Amino acid sequence: RILVREECRERWGSYVCDGRRPIRDIMKEFPGFDFSELEYDEDCFYSDERESDEHCCERALHFLEWLNKRPEKCIAVVTHSSFLRHLFQQFGKDHCPDDQDTLQRLAGNCELRSVVLCSHGTKDRKERKPMTPQGPASTFMLP
Repeated sequence: RILVREECRERWGSYVCDGRRPIRDIMKEFPGFDFSELEYDEDCFYSDERESDEHCCERALHFLEWLNKRPEKCIAVVTHSSFLRHLFQQFGKDHCPDDQDTLQRLAGNCELRSVVLCSHGTKDRKERKPMTPQGPASTFMLP
């Protein structure tokens, strides 16, 4: 089963290529994908302003918390290098420099990277709030 999550998408804003089309259109092209966990059909998160590093990091933690609750033991995550960079830069500060570099370096195009997750709760022991659109909507229209 292929689940689609809004949290692990590319960092949004400023660049039209970082937006998405309505889910109703994407579903037609990818009938084998499960879009049921997406709350919004339209891309209400994309705006003309670039998403901040802090927000992308928070979104990455939100995704990690969701991932940690999954019952599966082996999960493939397909996402974008910028999202992975924002996720992994938050971890490994107590590792040796080589291990830290391996975890935090920018992912290459189509790179496969294996990571073992061990959870001890949330980073700051706080429950993350669900993603909600913030700020003004984009003035860009995607085809």
